[in-house]
Amino acid sequence: MKLSGPARRLSIFVGESDQYRHAPLYHEIVARARKAGLAGASVFRGIEGFGVSSRIHTTRILSLADDLPLVIIIVDAVEKIDAFLPQLDELIAEGLVIIDDVEVIKWSRP
Repeated sequence: MKLSGPARRLSIFVGESDQYRHAPLYHEIVARARKAGLAGASVFRGIEGFGVSSRIHTTRILSLADDLPLVIIIVDAVEKIDAFLPQLDELIAEGLVIIDDVEVIKWSRP
């Protein structure tokens, strides 16, 4: 399978301590993306950030390092990303979901 040309990037911003049915939310999102046949998903851990609460979460202060920001990034064809969006309504109570149109230069798997 190859993907190149116009595509869509889905970025999901959540907290590290966010849960779905007693498991990490980011893990559930990645598992569902895989099950949906999306091209791939990556989870990135932030070293500092704040969200709607305006409370700073940072690795510099141990007492605030328990809920660092995470972003899950998924890139695939527009129609596949759009078909996946309804699952996020069920999963995400708090967080930010953004979509960007992107140009894939090269992506392929054996």
